[in-house]
Amino acid sequence: MKGGKSKSETKSAKLNVKPKAGKKAGKAAKDPNKPKRPASAFFVFMEEFREQYKKDHPKNKSVAAVGKAGGDKWKSLSEAEKAPYVAKAEKRKVEYEKNMKAYNKRQAEGSKDEEAESDKSVSEVNDEDDDEDGSGDEDDDDE
Repeated sequence: MKGGKSKSETKSAKLNVKPKAGKKAGKAAKDPNKPKRPASAFFVFMEEFREQYKKDHPKNKSVAAVGKAGGDKWKSLSEAEKAPYVAKAEKRKVEYEKNMKAYNKRQAEGSKDEEAESDKSVSEVNDEDDDEDGSGDEDDDDE
């Protein structure tokens, strides 16, 4: 080679790009107590459609086939036929919003308790630890 970089060297140099701040590296952990978002009208429809499709096609194991058939059926439905699914979805959405208000209220109350505990500075917390361990340290100095 005449001093130029090989293709493998340039590829590895490109791969060493730092990830953006909004990616997985800085992502917060999900709270398992947070209510799940409600299903849309289409997914409410799919819950019923999957059961019916499995009865009609017991040998079908393809998830994609069920999804494709469900999507085609949903597109062919009129607004009147979609209405019961939309109503169920709205009902679930109202329930979700009620649960989220309660969840947010609990979170706000929890953070107030944490703030009261975190009023102490790090040095004060370390001083308390030193006081508990202080008697053991003095014995070491006497020897």
